[in-house]
Amino acid sequence: MPDSAKLVRSTQALGGMREVLRSVLGKVEEARRTRDVVKLNCANEKLTQIKGLLRISEQADVSLQEAVSRQEASSSEHEYTKVMIAQQKVTQLRGEAEECIGQLAFRTDENLFVEVEEPNNLPGGDPSRPLAPDLLLVRPPPASPVR
Repeated sequence: MPDSAKLVRSTQALGGMREVLRSVLGKVEEARRTRDVVKLNCANEKLTQIKGLLRISEQADVSLQEAVSRQEASSSEHEYTKVMIAQQKVTQLRGEAEECIGQLAFRTDENLFVEVEEPNNLPGGDPSRPLAPDLLLVRPPPASPVR
């Protein structure tokens, strides 16, 4: 891949990661507004990881630009790879942040009433303790010995 394409894709990746950061930050603020501690902790953890990956990517982008200007192919490839890996991880973290559920998902209605009907023909006893077999059969050998 030419160096100019690496620079363009790296810049686009950084823009996408910043957009993910804003999106997850919105989820953190929403959880804070609703005082949902479970969702806040989950989203905040993802936000912290995204911030770290974005910081690494920004440093790698600067190093990529320097390597391209010095025409160092191996360094530019290395820095470009760092940005692309970080982008993949940020995309994964965005999905995980979308899946963060809060304590409202666990809340039930206090007026909820559950009625259970048991069939009359159920066997009695504890199903976790099976009954012992009534009769133990001993099988004879498959063939009688030959003399």
